[in-house]
Amino acid sequence: MRQKIDIQIREFAIADYEAAAALWKKLEGVEVAEGDSKDEIAQYVLRNPGLSRVATVESRVVGVALCGHDGRRGYIYHLAVDPAYQGRGLGKRLLDECLDGLRGTSVRRVLIMVAKDNPRGREFWRRNGWEELDGAVAMGIDL
Repeated sequence: MRQKIDIQIREFAIADYEAAAALWKKLEGVEVAEGDSKDEIAQYVLRNPGLSRVATVESRVVGVALCGHDGRRGYIYHLAVDPAYQGRGLGKRLLDECLDGLRGTSVRRVLIMVAKDNPRGREFWRRNGWEELDGAVAMGIDL
């Protein structure tokens, strides 16, 4: 039986970036790519105050979710939970706090991107009510 651990969730601050990036890099299925530098994440967080979340045990980051919107659609990026803390409902807690924050905005639909080769991630999202969008293909271009 797992011991009860006090996990706190609060607003993500750019001071959390290094710990969050280390967590993203160690998890299979979470891709850190262009647009994920500290400066770019700082801009994203500033444009979307109060929406991104971080979970901590004492001062250690054990979960993170970037969250924001463009005024029309909400987006959640890089939701990740340290493997030592998975299976405790922490991913769901982070997700719920992001969605609660987005409910306070003008958006009515939230989108995510999950890699096709990430079956655990896809199952997490399905289990939490998300649907795969048939016919949608992710596309991008570097500027």
